[in-house]
Amino acid sequence: MAEKVNRARRWMLIGACAAIAGGFAIREYRLIPEDHDGGRITVAEAHEQASKGNVLLIDIRTPREWRASGIGEGAVPLDMRREDFVKALTELAGGDPATPVALICARGVRSAGLSNRLIEAGFTNVIDVPEGMLGSAAGPGWVRAGLPVRKYDEDAG
Repeated sequence: MAEKVNRARRWMLIGACAAIAGGFAIREYRLIPEDHDGGRITVAEAHEQASKGNVLLIDIRTPREWRASGIGEGAVPLDMRREDFVKALTELAGGDPATPVALICARGVRSAGLSNRLIEAGFTNVIDVPEGMLGSAAGPGWVRAGLPVRKYDEDAG
């Protein structure tokens, strides 16, 4: 009897470990960015280009994320979940779909996906910042690179 209980415990332990490993595998798979049809730049390049006015840097994260880590200097916060996101971005770009637009999110996953959708919507110069604010396989990210951030002002955003 004790042998059956021990065997059952082993199988339960093996099953639990397999479920945990599967969960981590799914999580990692979901963090792999889509292939992106536009350009890519590092966070340092994004900061430099936005500071010079050569690119419209859009932070597509949520207000909760902006409050947590701040917004990169030179970036404009525009929540990608807004129903009027494309319209608002078009207005920020002065109505010109050829305006260089760089997108940054937390880790480069959402920005790559949204970049592809904006290209499909007619934007012709969309650039991804795959490191994101918090870092990814592409690099350390804005925050760990020590680039300047500003506090999110809810009244202004």
